Amino acid sequence: MRTVTVVGHRGDPYRVRENTTASIRSALARGADAVEVDVRLTWDGVPVLLHDETLRRLWRIDRPLAALSLAEVRRLTGPEGVPTLYEALAAAAPHRVMIDLPGATEETVRAVVGTVRECDAEDRVFYCSGAAAMLLVRAADPAAEIALTWTSLAPARPVLLEAVAPRWLNYRFGLVGRELADRVHRDGLLVSAWTADTRRTMRKLIDNGVDSITTNRVDTLNSVLTGAPT
Repeated sequence: MRTVTVVGHRGDPYRVRENTTASIRSALARGADAVEVDVRLTWDGVPVLLHDETLRRLWRIDRPLAALSLAEVRRLTGPEGVPTLYEALAAAAPHRVMIDLPGATEETVRAVVGTVRECDAEDRVFYCSGAAAMLLVRAADPAAEIALTWTSLAPARPVLLEAVAPRWLNYRFGLVGRELADRVHRDGLLVSAWTADTRRTMRKLIDNGVDSITTNRVDTLNSVLTGAPT
């Protein structure tokens, strides 16, 4: 029977603050196969989990991450605050982690790939983002598993696919129909969709043949997949 990978979007953000170790653990406890996290660098070059450029939305501190050292981030967000990528990989073990790289630079990618290697986590990490970031990942790690985020119904150019060598194409859920999924599969790639939170959307994606769904509602997606009532 075909299976669909359940990915917790930034962990379990409807219950626990996103991109924290507590959120990661909550998503996995509710049946996620993997968690998606966002990684940026502190001023002193440490990869930490944060989607935004600043601490304002999540932590109500209007300071840019890139201007803060890890020690300052610790002081501002507390011991259960913004975790390092090292801590996040440990919290998720032995499950898979999908690393998104908003605003990635070559420095970011080198630091992230280096941390993944240091944690001996290459076999359970895969990376997602747009073409520019994924080209940097491919250069830093020729063996990396990549989910190339694609925001158009138009096919990716063959020269780009050859350079990035993704295993997945990662689409906003509204773009994914049966025709698109079939085309991607014919090209030998897997289809990932984000971020689906309603049962109707989840069922539609499953019916259209996706291989992975990223969601803020892990328990709901699992209930759809198993046919269990909510």
